[in-house]
Formats: sequence, structure tokens, C-alpha cells
Amino acid sequence: MNDLRPRHNRPGRPATLARHGRLRPFGTWRTIAKVVVATLAVALVSGTSVAAIATWDVASSGHKSVALVDKHGNTIVPQVGAMDGAFNVLLAGSDSGGGNAAYGERGESLNDVTMLLHVSKDHKNATVVSFPRDMFVAIPSCPDPTGGSFSSMTSQKINTTLTYGGLPCTVLTVEKLTGMTIPYAAVIEFDGVIEMSNAIGGVPVCVAGAITDPYTGLDLSAGQHTLKGADALAFLRTRHGVGDGSDLGRISNQQVFLSTLMRTIKSADTLANPGKVYGLAKAAVSNMTFSNGFKSVPTLASMAMALKNISLDKIVFAQYPTNYVAGGVAADQASATQLFDALASDTPIALTGTTGLGSEADPNAPASSTAAPAPSASSSTEPTSPGSSAAPTDVALSNNVHGQTASQYTCSKPFQG
Repeated sequence: MNDLRPRHNRPGRPATLARHGRLRPFGTWRTIAKVVVATLAVALVSGTSVAAIATWDVASSGHKSVALVDKHGNTIVPQVGAMDGAFNVLLAGSDSGGGNAAYGERGESLNDVTMLLHVSKDHKNATVVSFPRDMFVAIPSCPDPTGGSFSSMTSQKINTTLTYGGLPCTVLTVEKLTGMTIPYAAVIEFDGVIEMSNAIGGVPVCVAGAITDPYTGLDLSAGQHTLKGADALAFLRTRHGVGDGSDLGRISNQQVFLSTLMRTIKSADTLANPGKVYGLAKAAVSNMTFSNGFKSVPTLASMAMALKNISLDKIVFAQYPTNYVAGGVAADQASATQLFDALASDTPIALTGTTGLGSEADPNAPASSTAAPAPSASSSTEPTSPGSSAAPTDVALSNNVHGQTASQYTCSKPFQG
């Protein structure tokens, strides 16, 4: 394993997150954006990715952004316009606190949450893959925002990529790991989680047993809770309070939150409330750093419109498959290849593993809520008539790929030490 020591053209400088520029005013887009928001607000907020909500604030206010690069270090020039076909978005959750002193002094920004959203070409399926923060991966050479580049490394934990080379480095690492091309990316800070949960009026979660975590300050009794503000953040950050105390348990606990968040966003109570629509959108964009291709109103609007009609049972939250190794986890290559081959070919997937170490089925789930249907053994296409074919059957993933759909009701499972 290599040391986490970057190679700079100016030695001795510690690796830091890329500096962010200010987005120039859009000019005529300010006027157009008002019309976009007025006519599409309800439709946009019903999209499955909170980060894909367009508001006038994106165009009219100063907004942080960062340029992504390809593997050769060349700046990627995004194509902005109608969202056609499949697309991929990476979201990194930074533990830096965004400079907020309330979160304590932090010497580096770690991407303790790294998720990849893939939307299929026909816009009928969305998959969100969570990458364990303690997974050892190969990190490619990443650009130094001050000039030059950092050297590649053969094995480091994935959550070091944000502090090592900023958002572009996290994207390059995930592209190398998955084989997927990722033109859109964003970083969200702690305050973003707090403000989004407040804007929506809280996120209801089920807790199977009392959860106590002195590290995050989380203290929940068994039963139903509506979380907002600092409690929502503590719930998403906890790992010592759920599952086996590892990041794997934290991922499935986060999926409990994300699935009910999706159900809440798509509910009539949210869509019929203009205050919630605006508040949720503003909270999202005000606390995120976007890649250059992800910051424009047309891109955000077209992306959200592509997402808005995906049904809850077609939104899959999956954990990148791993196996335990000394000091962390390593990729289960065979299971991961099956997963990303399916996503690359836009073949629907079906989970066969458990919901994960930090969650379990909700025994009080509504009668209309059903588990995912039994998957087919393979993805195949059977002709229905000459010159036509049926849609490919779902790929039954390895049982080492854990997760759930947004339609499944689950409860957080307390630490089983």
C-alpha cells in the first residue's frame, strides 16, 4: 500500500480540496430561469434526485463550481441541453462542515459518503450505488488545482480522494473503479443535510430498537421518528449506533432515510406546498458545490424532468459489494462487474441480498408496500414477434449486493455489539 503523499510541482504543500470559483451571472438566463421555476417547480421537486432541482437561485446568486477532467487531465467541456439517454451523477458528502465552527476543527475534507446515480436510457430505472468509505481502491493520477498533478496510488481508502485531489479526483477514482463515465458531480456539506430536512418538514424514519451514539449525539427510542435539523444529520452520520458499528451498517441506515425521503418528496403533501418546494430546492443548491456541467438551469431542469416519472419500485439503492480485509474492505470484483455491466447496458437490476447490516424490513409497513419481485436468473431478450423483442428481464444481482428500493419500508437496526 502506498503512502498518501502527493507529488506536486511545488513540494511540501498538503493536498487540499480544489478551490472554487464564482459562477458568472447568466444574464438573460436570469429572466428565463424565473419562468422555468414558475412553470416547472412542482414537476422538478418530484424528481428522485434532490440535487437535480432547478431554482432561480442557481442562476441569480453566486454559486460554487469546479471543473472536472478526463484521465489525461484535460478539462471536460459539458454538453448543456436536453437530457437525452442515460446519465450518471456522482454525489460526495463532505465531513468538512463547510467552515461551520459548530462541527469542530477539521484538517481535511473526507468524502465519507460517495454515491453514484445512474439513470437508464429510457428514464424508467434509477440506481444509486453507495461506496463504503473504508474500501481500498486504486487512485489514478489527479490534477493539482494549483498546477501539475498528484501521483497515482495503488491502494488507499476511497474517502481520501476528496482531500487528495478534490471532487475531480473522486470522480476519476469512481470512473476507474466502475468503468462508468461521470460528467456530473457535486459535493454536499453538513449544513445541506440539515437545511434540506428542515425545508421538507422532517423525514419520517422507523427505528427497530433504541439507537444511542455518543459520537454523533444521536439518541432515539424504538418506533417512528420524524427527523430534521441536527437529528437528521446525526442519523445519517451514525455508524457506532447501527448494525455492526461499521460503515457498511451506516450505508444501509442511510438507505432507510433516503428511501423515505424519496417517498416524502413524491407525496402530495410536498408537491402541493409551494413553500416546501422552494425551500427544498434552495437548501439543495445553496449547500452544494457543483461540477461545471451540473450547475446550469437547463441541465438541472432537463435532468429533473427525466427523473420525475420513475416509480419508487424502480429506484434502487445498492451498496457496492465488498469483503472484509485488514483495516477495511476490498471490492468483490465478480459481484461488482455484474452490477456495473448491467448498468452500462441499461438492463434493470433486481436485488437478492439483504437490506444490509443497519436495516431490516418494517413489520408495520403499509399493506400496499411490497417487497421487490422475485428476479429472473439472467438478463435475456425473448422475441415477441418478428422484428420486435421484449424488454430485457431484470438481472438478479449477487446476494453480496445489499440494498433496497425506494418503495420498500425498512427500519434502522440498532448496534448489535
